Amino acid sequence: MTTKATKTTGATRPSTTPPYPYRTGWFLFLLAINFLVAAYYFHILV
Repeated sequence: MTTKATKTTGATRPSTTPPYPYRTGWFLFLLAINFLVAAYYFHILV
């Protein structure tokens, strides 16, 4: 009844690159804009 699993799927295979570089880039870009808007709103920027 005990068998070893030999198949590797994308969920278990180690990856050296970020899984979503495009999504991560947009996240960081929008987060930076969010901080700029917040700084403007709280009069930290002009």
